[in-house]
Amino acid sequence: MKSTSKKNNLEILLHIGVWILVYGLPFFISWKNNDSELPNKLLHHGVVVLTLLAVFYLNYFHLIEKFLFNKKFREYFLYNVLLIGLLGAGVHFWNEATIPQAAKHFPEPGISRSLSFLIRDIVSLVMVAGLSVALRTTGKWYRLEAEQQEEEKKRTEAELLVLRQQINPHFLFNTLNNIYALIEISPEKAQNVVHELSKLMRYVLYENTGEKVALNKEITFLENYVELMKIRLTKDVDLTFENKVPKENNWQITPMLFISLVENAFKHGISPTRKSFIHIVFDITAENKLSCSIENSFFKKNDSDLSGSGIGLENLKRRLDILYPETHEFHAGELNEIYYSRIVVPLLTD
Repeated sequence: MKSTSKKNNLEILLHIGVWILVYGLPFFISWKNNDSELPNKLLHHGVVVLTLLAVFYLNYFHLIEKFLFNKKFREYFLYNVLLIGLLGAGVHFWNEATIPQAAKHFPEPGISRSLSFLIRDIVSLVMVAGLSVALRTTGKWYRLEAEQQEEEKKRTEAELLVLRQQINPHFLFNTLNNIYALIEISPEKAQNVVHELSKLMRYVLYENTGEKVALNKEITFLENYVELMKIRLTKDVDLTFENKVPKENNWQITPMLFISLVENAFKHGISPTRKSFIHIVFDITAENKLSCSIENSFFKKNDSDLSGSGIGLENLKRRLDILYPETHEFHAGELNEIYYSRIVVPLLTD
């Protein structure tokens, strides 16, 4: 609101300054201390400027908005012909009658002299009308651009909110599936998992509600999630989590950005009958960006597996496109029963 008010005040001052310049510049250029005709010149030029003001602002505030912007081109043209014709003729004949000295530069009086003055005045008014159209149209274009950008920003924020709201139930759904699978194997472990899950949900629901969160907190959350998932793993799983990020830092990151990749690693990387592995590494690149790399053994799930709907990766890709357009890296794929994924994103600061 304050920004709009300041912009309007600046626009008013700019208009005033331009019209003062239009009125005063001719006298500044040809100023003579002993010019006996100065009062007449001031009066003549003042009347001309008033007609310019009338044409400019009648167009600027009324005719352009009412007719031109509503595509009533014929009405707009006719009103301007009438306005410019009347004002041009009026100021010309008034000057002819009241300030005859203005004609001294034309030694041969007559129709040619009158026509020259009339054409000069009308051409000036037409140019001012054109300037008014140019400024009004440009101003409207900028306003429409600003409104479209604001609408796009609101749509993007709304989409990000929806995407982020999808993460929480998806995360909970996958974790509950793990608990369900663990109940039959070890009810005691399942109890511990529920207790640890409550800690994670506290972070998900209360500690990362802003647009960014401390990087250390986000990585700690992921470490806790890995520890939670480790409870149901056998000795045949090689699980490592390397955090190479300096402990003392003021970096921040978009929350819940990497959880989908970590969840996927546990979903597709663990086999109950074969040796498996999951390797997770967080590091800082030479360009001072955060890198998250994950490699895991890859076991395709069959159609009867209900551990997740696949929404996680699509959600992640869309969030990366919105939050880090053209500044992030995301690579993922499978080769020789090994699935790899890597995200590189710019770091935020306080």
